[in-house]
Amino acid sequence: MPRKVHQSSIRKALINLIMLITAICLSLSISISTYLSVKEQKQLIVSKLVILAEIVAFDAGKSVFEDDRETEEKRLKYFEKTPLVKNIHVYSIEQASQKPVFFISFNAKKTPPVPLRTDSIEELKTPRITNEDIELIKPIFHNEKLVGHVYMRGSLESLDDYIKQKIVVDILLTLLILVVVYFIAINVQKRIARPIERLSMLLQDVSKNHNYDVRAPVTDVKEISALSNSLNIMLTRTQKQLTRHEKDKEEIKQLNQGLEEKVNQRTIALREANQELLSTLERMHQYQTQIVENEKMASLGQMVAGVAHEVNTPIGLGITSSTLLRDKLADLQISFDDKKLTSNQLKRFIDDGIENLDLIYRNLNRAADLISTFKKVAVIQDDDVTTYINIHKLITDVLTSISSELEEKKPVININCATDLTVESKSEPLQQVLIQLITNSLLHGFVGNENNEIQFDVELTGKKLTIIYSDNGQGVDKKIKHRIFDPFVTSKRGQGASGLGMHLVYNLVTQALGGHILIDLEKKRGARFIITIP
Repeated sequence: MPRKVHQSSIRKALINLIMLITAICLSLSISISTYLSVKEQKQLIVSKLVILAEIVAFDAGKSVFEDDRETEEKRLKYFEKTPLVKNIHVYSIEQASQKPVFFISFNAKKTPPVPLRTDSIEELKTPRITNEDIELIKPIFHNEKLVGHVYMRGSLESLDDYIKQKIVVDILLTLLILVVVYFIAINVQKRIARPIERLSMLLQDVSKNHNYDVRAPVTDVKEISALSNSLNIMLTRTQKQLTRHEKDKEEIKQLNQGLEEKVNQRTIALREANQELLSTLERMHQYQTQIVENEKMASLGQMVAGVAHEVNTPIGLGITSSTLLRDKLADLQISFDDKKLTSNQLKRFIDDGIENLDLIYRNLNRAADLISTFKKVAVIQDDDVTTYINIHKLITDVLTSISSELEEKKPVININCATDLTVESKSEPLQQVLIQLITNSLLHGFVGNENNEIQFDVELTGKKLTIIYSDNGQGVDKKIKHRIFDPFVTSKRGQGASGLGMHLVYNLVTQALGGHILIDLEKKRGARFIITIP
């Protein structure tokens, strides 16, 4: 619901504004005038009292010196006709003590006496003005010798009368000015309000009857004439706009009819396109499913190829050695049957047999190890018991267990881990992860045996353990960096590396330990792995 706005007429507002401004100006001018007049009148009264006190002091000089109280008392009685003076004290200077003492006094009619002011002579040398009276003291000299003092107290009743008269005159003058200004304001508001009312009635007619042919008249007020001209321009433009609007409506009507036909045609085309798009999407889903299956088969084929390549080499060598041994045994059998077997033949057969059997044994062991590794990759045993592990001690124990492998590359190992950092986890999978990472650095990362470094950064945040393993070796090849955790991914294919180490690490961290492992793709030198275990 819109808020109700208080409205007021321009007539009333204009009159009120003029009267308010006039009243404020009158109040300020009268207040300042009254203040200055009262100040001047008060100063005049003080000056009169000072003059009277100096006259009394001048006349009393001889009387005080000669101790003639009677003469001075007669002189002071003349002040009964001076309403300004209320009390007069004359003090003489005592010869022995040089202190002022009472000599004679005067009190106006109906005015009570005031206490002696002998203790306030220095203070009252400057006139003291209060709300009701003025007090001052003047010295009395005789032959240029101080013989006494005159104390005089004057009344401010005349000032009060002056202020009352001033206020009455100011009020009458203010009322007269306000009446005159009121009639002037009425005349001004008529000149301004009436043209505005005519403009308002004209606008009401335009709004109600939509009569845009009318025009506002020109007045003798410049601003209202400007408003009338602006209103006339607006009415002219509105009339032209309405004419143009009617013309545009007719054109839009014709365009809408043509647009409806185009929309119908486009709708039919769009329906056909949507049907074709649905068919395309269906084919894309089929292709997508086929691509996923192809990727699975390709991954499986890659894994099978890796397994076949890794297992085929030791088995092939074993078959070759056993075939060679069988051929030599057949030759030996023929020589034995022909009774031509010599000791040298037998000795050579025994030596070749031992060598071939050793080769078969080594390759069969190699195949058995590969099969064992494949089984570990395929299925991670989760029967390891969760215990409290001191991480620093675990890393130290791992380094001790593979000290013989570390001896060849001689890396400097830095362990940034608190010695008392203990977490609840599985120790066996974590050991295997650390051993595999170190082995990877020794086998793939370090080229020589100088300036090699391995660093462990361990931090426990809440219950989350973060282990950052890094080395300064030659790093991971860019071609396999994004696939480092895939099975059979290695940069040393055919050089004894199976490509299952980092895949085993990934499975141990994610399945056995329930954590995450990432490789730092931004590290330019060496390798950096971030392991997070909850």
